[in-house]
Amino acid sequence: MARSQARSKRKFTGKKYKHFRKKRQRELEGPTLDTQIGPEKKKKQRTLGGNFKLKLFASQFINVTDPNTNKTQRVRILGFEENLASKDLNRRHVLTKGAVVETELGNVKISSRPGQHGVLNGVLIA
Repeated sequence: MARSQARSKRKFTGKKYKHFRKKRQRELEGPTLDTQIGPEKKKKQRTLGGNFKLKLFASQFINVTDPNTNKTQRVRILGFEENLASKDLNRRHVLTKGAVVETELGNVKISSRPGQHGVLNGVLIA
């Protein structure tokens, strides 16, 4: 069965909404994208309305902002620290918003959405 982003079939009380139409193709979810640490790989994907998203499959670099000096620089990712989004993403070393990676400057928390924006941005954490 296809995963859908349409309205739920049930209200918060558990009562069913009145059924009024079938699923639409525009409401279907795409496959999940698990960004990894590795050689740079991106893909441009067209979305509804002629817009586009940049999908980031893998990257070795991250744009790090130091909150004390407010300077941003591009540094190499040395390793994966943690991803508190879920145990599964943490186990598979998937980079999502909020994940922590180790860089040459120290630990960095990712502040961008790599699967949607196509870039890794982060903030240096003390």
